[in-house]
Amino acid sequence: MPLLLFHGGFGSIHDFQKVIPELAKHFRVIAIDSPSEGRSGQTDTLCYQLLADYYSEFIDKMRLDSVYVIGWSDGGNSALLLAYGRPDKIKKVIISGTNSDTDGYAPGGTESIGSWNLQTAKTDFKDWVADYIQRSPQKGNWEQTFWNLKKMWLTKLVISNDKLGLIKSKFLIVLGDNDFITLEHGITLYHKIKGSEFCVLPNTTHQVFKERPELINNIGIDFFAGK
Repeated sequence: MPLLLFHGGFGSIHDFQKVIPELAKHFRVIAIDSPSEGRSGQTDTLCYQLLADYYSEFIDKMRLDSVYVIGWSDGGNSALLLAYGRPDKIKKVIISGTNSDTDGYAPGGTESIGSWNLQTAKTDFKDWVADYIQRSPQKGNWEQTFWNLKKMWLTKLVISNDKLGLIKSKFLIVLGDNDFITLEHGITLYHKIKGSEFCVLPNTTHQVFKERPELINNIGIDFFAGK
């Protein structure tokens, strides 16, 4: 079964480097650089629906009958929309660090993101800027991507509760116990997505795939193997 990996903002497929080798022993792993990041081309704007549409078109062009998905952060947000829109293709999904609404951010999160500027990017996110310049086919566009990502993160609604309730794919919702997405929001997603499972990883932040690769792999392989 193909397993698609959707990375987070300020990232690329490099985010999954610690989990791909083991996952590739069990699945046909396909890791995708999202629009405007990694080695993918630049888009004028960014929104979660655009990412979901991008992945949906990729599935069709690759002629994949059905797929599993792991989505982290922005990749998880877009995976919610993809699962809602493509029940014919998306069978099982693991999401981590995912929010359906900015209410899922820890207190002060929206205000913090709102205060970010280019100097913030150059200091706090300098590794992303350097990686972007190294990988992107449009190296000079990192500033536009930064503003587009910020705008996307401040858009209040990702997907409505009504749509979450109509999702047919099997979901596993994962959160680190120190994620900036609150545990309360993870529980909300668990209650809204029918038949979903919920898992909290101890001593873990938002960076699940870097900090606990063996644990998330074991949990993921078990989840995908189950009925």
